[in-house]
Amino acid sequence: MQPIKAIIFDVFGTLVNWRGSIAREAQHLLQPLGLRVDWLAFADAWRAQYQPAMEQVRSGQLAFCKLDALHSRNLALVLADLGITLDAATFKQLNLAWHRLDAWPDAAPGLHALRSHYRLAPCSNGNISLMVDLARRNGFAWDAILGAELARDYKPKPEVYLNAASAFDLEPSQTLMVAAHSSDLAAACAVGLRTAFIARPDEYGPNTGELQPGLAVDYAAASVLELARQLGVTSRQQEHSQQ
Repeated sequence: MQPIKAIIFDVFGTLVNWRGSIAREAQHLLQPLGLRVDWLAFADAWRAQYQPAMEQVRSGQLAFCKLDALHSRNLALVLADLGITLDAATFKQLNLAWHRLDAWPDAAPGLHALRSHYRLAPCSNGNISLMVDLARRNGFAWDAILGAELARDYKPKPEVYLNAASAFDLEPSQTLMVAAHSSDLAAACAVGLRTAFIARPDEYGPNTGELQPGLAVDYAAASVLELARQLGVTSRQQEHSQQ
């Protein structure tokens, strides 16, 4: 088997805590307006519209559009269900909450460790500007921004994974897909990519995420830093602590 030369990552849930971040951002913007809702439930309701909206694109019912646009459509549905009306400026700021998500603590140091040995990129359904903003906010070390916007389709369509490998001029087997979701890894594996599972047990709340992959994977780890260690990469912080 050819050696791995690039590692691509799912982002929402795998690298960033979308649920806690969206709840925080919604509370920050809406509570001063006198609105009182269950902020975590609000985040869950918004996220629940995610796959159905993308399926409209994947099925051809809706022309491809950036995830920011789908998030806007989905937010309008959630607000309508709650009977909330927002002015245009507040609505826009709330929709951009996805650009202000916080990373899991191990994500940035793990990426920095891996980048010393591999090419790195997100392979996310998020659009390029969203991925750039998350990288700048959280210190993610990317060599490129790949994923749905370049492929003009949404995961788990094969083109998204193959496009990412091709962008680095690599064969699928030279590319490692990392995700906290077995369905994402199954789709990547089906088109020849190597796979790595990162456990995020609290993605949807305490003890709600996948603890173990639901399929055979090349690597399974509790964090990005642990994945780096499994790949034989040691972070600078680890090297310092061992001296």
